[in-house]
Amino acid sequence: MSIPEKLSNLLLACDKYLISTTDDKPILNKTLISSIARNYDVELLSLLQNDQELKQHFFTILPNGVAVFKLNTFLTFINNREFLPDSFTAYKNRIGLATDKDHYLKNNKDVVLNWAYKDCVLEGGQTKEEDKRAEVFFNEVLAPDQINRLLDDKVFTNWKRYDKDGEHKVSELQKTDNLIIKGNNLVVLHSLKKRFAGKVKLIYIDPPYNTGNDSFGYNDRFNHSTWLTFMKNRLEVAKELLAEDGSIYINLDYNETHYCKILMDEIFGKENSINDIVWNYRGTSNSKQQFAKKHDNIISYSKTRDYFFNADAVRVPYDDMGKFNQDNEGKWYQKWDANKNYYPKQEFIDEKWVILGKNQYDVWNDIPSMATSHGKEFLAFAGQKPEALIERIILASTNQGDIILDYHLGSGTTAAVAHKMGRQYIGVEQMDYIETVSVERLKKVIDGEQGGISKSQNWQGGGEFVYCELANDAEEFRREVMIASADKLNNLFEKAKNSSFLSYHVNNAEFNGFETLSEQQKRELLCQIVDSNTLYINYDDIDDLDYKVSDADKKLNKAFYNDNGE
Repeated sequence: MSIPEKLSNLLLACDKYLISTTDDKPILNKTLISSIARNYDVELLSLLQNDQELKQHFFTILPNGVAVFKLNTFLTFINNREFLPDSFTAYKNRIGLATDKDHYLKNNKDVVLNWAYKDCVLEGGQTKEEDKRAEVFFNEVLAPDQINRLLDDKVFTNWKRYDKDGEHKVSELQKTDNLIIKGNNLVVLHSLKKRFAGKVKLIYIDPPYNTGNDSFGYNDRFNHSTWLTFMKNRLEVAKELLAEDGSIYINLDYNETHYCKILMDEIFGKENSINDIVWNYRGTSNSKQQFAKKHDNIISYSKTRDYFFNADAVRVPYDDMGKFNQDNEGKWYQKWDANKNYYPKQEFIDEKWVILGKNQYDVWNDIPSMATSHGKEFLAFAGQKPEALIERIILASTNQGDIILDYHLGSGTTAAVAHKMGRQYIGVEQMDYIETVSVERLKKVIDGEQGGISKSQNWQGGGEFVYCELANDAEEFRREVMIASADKLNNLFEKAKNSSFLSYHVNNAEFNGFETLSEQQKRELLCQIVDSNTLYINYDDIDDLDYKVSDADKKLNKAFYNDNGE
């Protein structure tokens, strides 16, 4: 007798496993049998063990003689058509990826997106657009407790306040101050936690797209894995900064958007996915080998399902634009005469108008890219996003006074738009152009520049922001090494030997014969002997005399971290 026949006869002999019918033919209650099997019913297990062949098939016998019930094997078996005719296939009731017929991946919390170096900390220390660093993955060079120190609160320096009267020293910090911070965004994000954890209403980032031509050129061999590690490190702490009703928007293209969405599912939860917005930036293309690529993806997630979204603020005109007219502020209106005919534009400019709009969809066709848009708008880089794009996101996800964070600040578009719209903002950028591009742009905004969304927001100028930098003596030393002339390298070697950032891994033997090395060898050795864990000054060490932190900086850092005993 086969296993299906033997099991069927065994169960059919017990009335509790049967479905009552009007005829004399008994039918096994598959649902009941599955349910009691999942509860490891003693009676069922005993029944199965009484038959030696069934016991061998549905149990694993341990060396000590204990029989362990193979639940999944049993459930798969009774759902097989050979056993119960009403089960046409083992896959009848559910759809999903599985490792076998009953191990569904969506029910297995151990199933995640894996990649090389996923458990690493990637600093991402590029400061110039042309730099292509051999990136350091910190779990290779630091013990776990040292990595934690890398992400401790750090000291900020070079504080400046900008307002309509120009640049000033910062005497005190306000809770509502706008902040522009120069420094590694991973380190800065961790340093923001004490002041802003759970308070940021909106995060918008336009990170490197990993196209091979953008600024993300850290590691050729593991480029994709490097990008994922880079993003993961920063998104995890970004989530801590986000308010319970806040949302995050990530602007990408086809190169990484799908992987990023899986990563966001893991960090924020698939249930907290809000939208996958298609921004059709239009333009022209001469592509003859494929359909022309003319859109970005903007994926948005929340921290909880109780996120803020203002649909009324982002209504747009109907598609049939011939039936609508536009006022001097760019808003669209409709006016009927007594016979339900549309007035010509010139006949109702001074009439009482009715504002119409419809809900915004997730395909945005009405905001052209900077390359194809017309009119006056600040432009610093290729790929820069138009102010109207950021305006729509801010309108949808914030109210006036809410805090907005962009830790890939770039040219400063997010900060400029937030400033004009009366939102508090934090911008982080480590590239050296932050002072010549981002800060200069915001100074023009304060002066009342009229590009971008200035007209729609009736922007007249004003406001202020505070600028500061991560204190980073060791990184400054590395930069000195890279630009120093050959005759200055020996002086830098003497400086390194007496510094606080010399790696403890370095032994005296490595110092022998430095003068005999080639110029390139000297530069490489000088960069290698810097301890990666001392690139930045930890706030806990602010009073250490070796770091020479000024009294003014100490005061402002204590205020930033609310460490004044208040």
